[in-house]
Amino acid sequence: MPLLEIPFQQRMAIKGICWDPWKQDQVDLLYGERQTENMILKNLKIFSQNICKNHLVVNTILETQSHFDIVLIQEPPWSVICKVPSILNCEGKDFIGTAHHPNWLLFTGTPANRSTSPRATAYINICLTSLRISLWSDIINHTDILLMSFINNHVHYFIINIYSDLSHSALKYLKDTEININNVLVMTGDFNIRDSLWDTFFPHHSSISDDLLIIADSFNLALSSPTNPCSTRYSDTAGESNSTIDLMFLWYGSNDINQHSIHPDWHLTSDHAPLSITISIVNEVINTSKLSIQQNSKQEIVFVEEVILIFKNLDTSNITDKECLENMVNNLDSLVNWTWNKNAKQTRIMKHSKQWWTEECSRSLNDYRMSRSLDNWKKFKKVVKNTKRSFFDTKIQEVANKSRGPWELMNWINKWKLPAIEVIKYEGQLCLTLESLWGALHTTFNTTLHCQVDTDVLNEIGSKTTATWVPFSKEEFRWALIKCNNSSASSPDKLIWRHLKTILKQDVCLSHIINIVDVCINLGHWPSPATSSVPPWWLYPSQISRHMITPNPFTLLSSSTLLANLLRRSSPKDSNSMS
Repeated sequence: MPLLEIPFQQRMAIKGICWDPWKQDQVDLLYGERQTENMILKNLKIFSQNICKNHLVVNTILETQSHFDIVLIQEPPWSVICKVPSILNCEGKDFIGTAHHPNWLLFTGTPANRSTSPRATAYINICLTSLRISLWSDIINHTDILLMSFINNHVHYFIINIYSDLSHSALKYLKDTEININNVLVMTGDFNIRDSLWDTFFPHHSSISDDLLIIADSFNLALSSPTNPCSTRYSDTAGESNSTIDLMFLWYGSNDINQHSIHPDWHLTSDHAPLSITISIVNEVINTSKLSIQQNSKQEIVFVEEVILIFKNLDTSNITDKECLENMVNNLDSLVNWTWNKNAKQTRIMKHSKQWWTEECSRSLNDYRMSRSLDNWKKFKKVVKNTKRSFFDTKIQEVANKSRGPWELMNWINKWKLPAIEVIKYEGQLCLTLESLWGALHTTFNTTLHCQVDTDVLNEIGSKTTATWVPFSKEEFRWALIKCNNSSASSPDKLIWRHLKTILKQDVCLSHIINIVDVCINLGHWPSPATSSVPPWWLYPSQISRHMITPNPFTLLSSSTLLANLLRRSSPKDSNSMS
């Protein structure tokens, strides 16, 4: 729920505007015009709990705790989802996965198998994508430690989620590893350490606690005391007392320190109580709406027709210098954007269209929370199972009967791509692991490092006559367009390949585009809108040479797939002049 300042609401009331904080919709009482406003995020609400590998518990958290921004999980459930192709096993290998939810983005390491799966994961509310949250497994590479960051006011801030087992392998890793990061706001999790410093019912001091405090101090963190001190782990063993082993460390000097809460009533069937904290951040504007054109709508048809008219009215016959070329491409880019904005509609960014969670699920969950009985938990589990089955059966029937496209169900599971290293051989052996691949590359490099190279062989290469640039043909363009995916975009502008295929069916439009490309080649200059939209994958080593030879000629056709096919015929002389 957005956090709105009271003076702002008062100003809206004075102006006769009704503000609905749940829907973020602004309604003018006089004119009835509805406008969608952006949400202002002032703090982050973080939830943390060890769920003891229980699928139903994590699904319940993701459904009922949607008012939190970040959910940190220790000991998440992992299970075999399906079989994926493998070159080592004809039956395929197990694909391991954990719980997903359309409202949340999952951040976790890659599980090798169920026994070595990550024991620290995080779920990020899908509304917070503008914070550009990232996972930093290159800094901390451990299955029980999750390091992630978000950007606020142009600064990176870090959050650490830890599960420390009885052998304290995660803490030993942090102690023995030099980690130089600043701006760590929170470090929390299940540390499996009893100490009198935070557990008033435990009279002893543990030596591993000193290591934990040293690690926290290295990140400039201090131990936070809860607002409601109580046990965080509940023992089922007779004669064993409850304990406090779930801790939270906050940035030293923060106003939020000693402000986190323990929620003993929320633990469900887990033996750990969840923790929560609200961290203040610099005001962040979260977009709650966007401009879009629905596929196959009247607006899309009008948009394409108007773009075709724009292309037809282009005058590409008098592009004699770089300045004219720049003006032509910039004007074309502006006209396309203006046409898009005119036909696009303002739509709210929704989490998802439907939910399987029902009122019956909520009532059943409340019954269990009130009674804490095993029978009510079993009833809740049965209600959730039946509700899910009914929801997805209805979805399958809707796709199969109404859309009459049962093949759409196959999109729920994507194809599994084999790792590229599995095709590399060294001394007759496949490089199936990173260690074997590194050994092959290291050995190959060392064997050729100090070898003498006879450069005289280059003198035997004869010079070739410089070829002149052959203008593009319409068939070349259309042949290259066939291989482009209809649903992908060619560049940051609003045209996708499906639009371009329709536009370039018009001979007049295609002739103008060919003229612009040929002028780019002859002048040896690429307009600024084109060079600013180079796809990021061109930074990969395998594509650097192609990028240098075939730069991006114009903003509307900047995709690598098209240009690689269209410009690969460029002569050496022209290629050098382009680069």
